[in-house]
Amino acid sequence: MTFDVPTDRRYTESHEWVAQTDGAYRIGITDFAQDELGDIVFVELPASGAELGRGDEFGVVESIKAVSDVYMPISGTVLETNDSLGDAPEQINEDPYSDGWMLEIENVDETEFDELLDADDYQRQIE
Repeated sequence: MTFDVPTDRRYTESHEWVAQTDGAYRIGITDFAQDELGDIVFVELPASGAELGRGDEFGVVESIKAVSDVYMPISGTVLETNDSLGDAPEQINEDPYSDGWMLEIENVDETEFDELLDADDYQRQIE
């Protein structure tokens, strides 16, 4: 099966993605991750203002198959969470790179972002 791996963002080995937006960074889980989880039924995310370090657990994704923790790909302060996931967690399955985003963060260490996998490296990992 072929999974969508956009080239405009960076990835972690644990299947999170990070994309630069206007002055902030948006985070979610990859197409591969949502496929592995199956139908997502619940998402728990941190409060705005939370300061999280690289590798910290930032949320929980519950599917019909499993409950999985989600980890910070880079350090930062939570600017906003995708509140629409509370009522419609299936957006992660339907569009993990757009409507299914989870967090927006600021105060990021750019070197951590640069150290993440690019699309080609991530694609090789999931093949």
